[in-house]
Amino acid sequence: QAQLVESGGRSVQTGGSLRLSCVASGRVFEAYSIGWFRQAPGEERDFVAAIAWTDDMTFYRDFAKGRFTISRVNANKTVWLQMNSLRPEVTAVYYCAAIYGFNSFKYMRAEYYDYWGQGTQVTVSS
Repeated sequence: QAQLVESGGRSVQTGGSLRLSCVASGRVFEAYSIGWFRQAPGEERDFVAAIAWTDDMTFYRDFAKGRFTISRVNANKTVWLQMNSLRPEVTAVYYCAAIYGFNSFKYMRAEYYDYWGQGTQVTVSS
């Protein structure tokens, strides 16, 4: 049984920073790429960032480029999402997810991920 657990979400003011963590257990981590997604009320879950398992290549949605950083430490089975210069429009529940291997077509699409965490709430107030 594989499990992902997110933490680090909370309420912050505009311009603040947060670091979300995603800790994997079970057989998930090696050979799995990890993605972060977000879901705001009434909206679909959409892609934020991902890190490939092979060479730690990283990928970001446009809104996250230059402000968010995804990183991983395989020995600790942990992935972080550093979020800086936060704005109210990024308020959402943030989920980490694991996908086996890496595929340049699939990594941005939630339906292809194999395992999901329970989510952590990020709220940015003005």
